[in-house]
Amino acid sequence: MEPILVDSHMHTPLCKHASGDPEQYAEVAERRGLRGVIMTCHNPVLNWGPHVRMEMNEFQTYLSIVEKARVKMLGRVEVLVGLESDFAPGMEAYLEKLHASAPLNYVLGSIHPQLAEYRERYFKGDAIEFQRTYFTHLAEAAETGLFDCLSHPDLVKNIFPRTWDLDVMLEHICVCLDRIAKTGMAMELNTSGLQKAIEEMNPGPVMLREMNKRNIPVVIGSDSHAPRRVGDDFGMACDLLTAAGYLEINFFIGRKRQTVPIAAAKASLKS
Repeated sequence: MEPILVDSHMHTPLCKHASGDPEQYAEVAERRGLRGVIMTCHNPVLNWGPHVRMEMNEFQTYLSIVEKARVKMLGRVEVLVGLESDFAPGMEAYLEKLHASAPLNYVLGSIHPQLAEYRERYFKGDAIEFQRTYFTHLAEAAETGLFDCLSHPDLVKNIFPRTWDLDVMLEHICVCLDRIAKTGMAMELNTSGLQKAIEEMNPGPVMLREMNKRNIPVVIGSDSHAPRRVGDDFGMACDLLTAAGYLEINFFIGRKRQTVPIAAAKASLKS
């Protein structure tokens, strides 16, 4: 069967915590029956988690290494350039300028509550309130219109996993999902959640069902930091989406949303 699905979340060594060049990610995608990959390395931001992202002066290098891989893999698998951009209130003007400076195919809006800078600014000693703040920021990120999709959208559950109680959080999550749905923005099902403290994809099944109720489009991403993880657990992700009531999966090219049926996408994958 012709490959139709794209893995929309992966990194390069420029982020200082990933390995493998874009060609290697693309080669794994080809073996797993994927149409393409979108490189989404962590965007440069001054004084915001500098140990986990490219430097300000490396952005052009990033664009160049992805372009090199695109050319090398022509006719085999698509290699597209995107970006995973951190969001916190006040970053809007900088992000708008950054995103306009390159021909990006896809921009993930991310909140990384594990970053020292985020915790210093927003954690006031109450884990539950910190979790609420995170979801509020997800809604605010969507409302900026700066992004195509919100990545790993319940990541905060892994920061203080012993305090995580979905029953406590669900009402606030649903309020935030209502805000996100009004923007038309997509949200990600991130398969790397299976490797985190709470071993389930981000988001979990209950939140996925709530997203489906609001007709929020979903993109699947592996969040690969090594080539071997490209396309990991995409079959399981298809099953989770189906169980949540979804019929379609999405990805972005040229910042335009593409939609494929889940059943066809799953059938096109190779083990």
